[in-house]
Amino acid sequence: MAILCLAAAGRPAPAQDSPPKLGTPAPPLALAQLGGGNADLASLRGRPVVVNFWATWCGPCRDEMPELPARWRAHQSAGLEVLAVNSTDQERGKDVRRFVERLALPFPILLDKRGQMRERYVLTTLPTTVFVDSAGVVRAVHSGALGPGDLDRALTLILPAPDTLER
Repeated sequence: MAILCLAAAGRPAPAQDSPPKLGTPAPPLALAQLGGGNADLASLRGRPVVVNFWATWCGPCRDEMPELPARWRAHQSAGLEVLAVNSTDQERGKDVRRFVERLALPFPILLDKRGQMRERYVLTTLPTTVFVDSAGVVRAVHSGALGPGDLDRALTLILPAPDTLER
C-alpha cells in the first residue's frame, strides 16, 4: 500500500492503532538506522524530538527536508533531536542512501522496512511530522509539507523557553 504524498486521504485506521493524539504519550518507535545500529524514541526521553515520516519519491517530503537540518542545527543547544523515518517498504534502499548523502542529513535516518511504524502511527499522508516534548508527550502533528513558519510554530511547543536555557 502506498500512502498519498499530499493531502490526507486513504484507508481506515487499523483497529489496534490510532494516530498520535495531542497531550498523550507518543507511540513507541524503534527501528534500524541507515548507517547501522538502532534508534528509538524512548531513549530520547528528556529531549524534544521531531519525528518526520518521509520518502524520496514524495515531492513535498523533498521540499521540506532542507528545513529540518537547519532547525536541528539552530536548536541543538536546546537538545533538539530529529528522527527521520523513511518509508523504506515503499522504495529502494539505494535511493534513500543517495538522497541522504546528497542533502548531508545530520540526524538519524530510520528505516521502516515493513511499514510497522507507518501502521502504528496510522499515517495516511507523507510527509507527516510529530512533535514530541521532553516528557515524551505529543504536542503537535502536521500532515503534509511543513513550511518554515509551520515548523517554527510547532517547535515552540516542544523546545524549552529561551529563559530556561540561560539558567
